[in-house]
Amino acid sequence: MTDLVLVSRAADFAARSHAGQRRKGAAKEPYVNHLAEVAELLAVATDGSDAALVAAGWLHDTIEDCGTTRDELTDQFSADVASLVAECTDDKTLAKAERKLLQIAHAPDLTGRARMIKIADKISNLRSLIFSPPDDWERARLIDYLDWSDKVVAGCRGVSPSLERIYDETASSGRAVL
Repeated sequence: MTDLVLVSRAADFAARSHAGQRRKGAAKEPYVNHLAEVAELLAVATDGSDAALVAAGWLHDTIEDCGTTRDELTDQFSADVASLVAECTDDKTLAKAERKLLQIAHAPDLTGRARMIKIADKISNLRSLIFSPPDDWERARLIDYLDWSDKVVAGCRGVSPSLERIYDETASSGRAVL
């Protein structure tokens, strides 16, 4: 499968898997916008040289949120893509607070490419919270998310100066606005 076909199939699969889902923010953007932003951040950070990583960016929430299995991703994309998605997947059987603590604890142990996905994901999430915060989130919750995000990204550093710079700029903007 060519790189272009891989990324296009991943985008199509992600869009179909997340059809009807919306972001939490006041604008209620289609969830696929988040996936597109993560994939684009990864494509730019790698100068388009890692199609499997970009495909995994599109797919990074399919196991966690859509019931897709790792085997399905392996069969449809590759073991590499499936492995990256699995690395970034939270165990939804655990309580949210525990999952958040595990993201912080496990971030430094992720592969470099999975850490890039985590950073891109946090950039996109912060941008969404800054520009379209959920109506039911008070300022303290937004600041808590930003602080938690900082801790996750701290464990991911050392893999992409460009993503780290974008994260830092986004977090700084968030602190100024929140």
